[in-house]
Amino acid sequence: MALGGGHGLAAALAAWRPLAGELTAVVTVADDGGSSGRIRREMPVLPPGDLRMALAALAGDEPRTREMATLLQHRLGGSGVLAGHPVGNLVLTGLTEMHGGDAVRALDTLADLLGARGRVLPMADVPLDLVAIVDTVDPDDPQRSRHIRGQVAIAASPDRVRSIRVTPADPPVHPDVLAAIARADVVSLGPGSWYTSVLPHLLVPRLRAALAASSAQVVVVLNLEPQAGETDDFSPEQHLRVLQDHLQGVPLHTVIADADAVVDRRGLLSAVQGCGATLVLAPVAAADGPPRHDPELLTGALASALRGAPGAGAR
Repeated sequence: MALGGGHGLAAALAAWRPLAGELTAVVTVADDGGSSGRIRREMPVLPPGDLRMALAALAGDEPRTREMATLLQHRLGGSGVLAGHPVGNLVLTGLTEMHGGDAVRALDTLADLLGARGRVLPMADVPLDLVAIVDTVDPDDPQRSRHIRGQVAIAASPDRVRSIRVTPADPPVHPDVLAAIARADVVSLGPGSWYTSVLPHLLVPRLRAALAASSAQVVVVLNLEPQAGETDDFSPEQHLRVLQDHLQGVPLHTVIADADAVVDRRGLLSAVQGCGATLVLAPVAAADGPPRHDPELLTGALASALRGAPGAGAR
């Protein structure tokens, strides 16, 4: 099972595919920008963007299903009201309407059309909003901290995030999500936007309680670099300490970090051991382009993380 959202979750799913017998993605539903933001403001549905990306990442390998996945990712051009909408966002919204507002049934229907190698589920049954307390970086600002609401606003803020919460504070969670956590052998968190894609799963009480009660091996994949506006200047060990503050009873067994992204290996090892976890240092970054995880290399690191856990597989 992989928890997260956006491009980070898609990278994790691509890496898990060669290893997993049964793969489930649990996806954030707090996106309020772009096409997803427009749809959630106009329709009583979950923001579809991150859900669509996870479905595309799990699409089957047949040419027809890959072509379908490409279609779902295609953004409409032009300058009209549909400009910028990915086709998949509209399809998923339409399927949700057809199924009387049942987002999980809509996701399962689209997964079937894609020949998906797993299942995609929303982390909550209602759209969520993120609210952050940030510390301003402007020394002349008399208000040293402020509240920022919304995923896009938080990600775009130049100020340092001090804490984050979701609203509603205790949203309903689909029974299938809780059942998937209960039977999972492995649960992975990250990579992805730390405050807006990774940590929100630990802010939903029912999700966190299910993770705390699970016997699954919990694996965290650290980001390759800090994210502007969210984790500026964060070291890998700072990412981990923030995560630890939100675990609240959720065990942590393994931390995967890119060998070249870690400056203070001793400091990170100390932070990992402080969580009661094992550190896997491996080359997981793509060799070219902007910083991103290479799926094949990350697969190798995940396989290393699973060694010593008999019978483990990602569900």
